[in-house]
Amino acid sequence: MYTHKCYAVFALVISCATAGNAADFSDPTWPCIQRKVERLSVGLMWPAPLSEEVLDPATKTAVDELAETLALRRVDLEEARGAVATFAEVQGHDMALMGAVFERVFDRLSNRRTRIINGIGEFSLGQIALSEKIDGARAEMDSQMAQSEPDFDRVDALEEQVDWDQRIFTDRQKTITYLCETPTLLEKRLYAISQMLQEAGQSG
Repeated sequence: MYTHKCYAVFALVISCATAGNAADFSDPTWPCIQRKVERLSVGLMWPAPLSEEVLDPATKTAVDELAETLALRRVDLEEARGAVATFAEVQGHDMALMGAVFERVFDRLSNRRTRIINGIGEFSLGQIALSEKIDGARAEMDSQMAQSEPDFDRVDALEEQVDWDQRIFTDRQKTITYLCETPTLLEKRLYAISQMLQEAGQSG
């Protein structure tokens, strides 16, 4: 029952964040099609209250090590599932313990996601500043060419600068799709990890 409820809630979160939403142009720090959700809620991804029980040192070490492994993006989900299964065999199929693992994974990945969103904001503001610089140079070129005796040396210098800045702007812009997808990929990973931990906790 918990698993079905969590599936439904997460599906709603993802659909709200991605489906059919245009970029919010009122926010210059968010150039993405995906809706900006600055912070995630652990309660939307874990179906039960997280235990505040203090773990013994050996168990805490095992929990921390598993959480660190699951949080690594280079660890694919099949490897992650194997690590969870091994942990459950040794530590037991206990939902409270699985919740402790998920809480640590959530903290790591949600903090990483926040840093990425902040980075996207800085990237966007940098692109806006560069675009304004290009527009300003083009306006000065037009002004120079409108004069009876244009300063052609200045025009040449401006044209060279515009060409360089435009190349940088375009190259950077090619990365925006990847940058914008990364927060959603982290959300999906968190959800998948939540599901495998729930399954391990409920299978005992």
